[in-house]
Amino acid sequence: MINWEQMRTQNWPTLRFGDVKIETRGGQRVFEVQVSRNGLDSKAVRVELYADGANGSGPTRQEMTRVRPLAGASGGDVFTATVSATRPAMDYTVRVIPHREGVAVPLEAAHILWQR
Repeated sequence: MINWEQMRTQNWPTLRFGDVKIETRGGQRVFEVQVSRNGLDSKAVRVELYADGANGSGPTRQEMTRVRPLAGASGGDVFTATVSATRPAMDYTVRVIPHREGVAVPLEAAHILWQR
């Protein structure tokens, strides 16, 4: 746990977003994002698609799936997620949160990197 915390604290400021692509296909929005981890272990982060709640519902948190390494980058990946096209694409933003089994976010680890 201590090694994870030290690694997260030292490397978190170097996380970067690359291109974000959004396509609409048959009533679905497909989001694809590039994330450069710059030294952070791929298992130490979780990439999510997030939208505030609408019409009295809670927020949407859709975990994005790692689909391939980021070409030409050391420690980067491309992630994707699909959501219903019933909400505008601009309602969603990508975020990276620390991830470790047994650690609640954001209560125990306040770092969240927002794409916007």
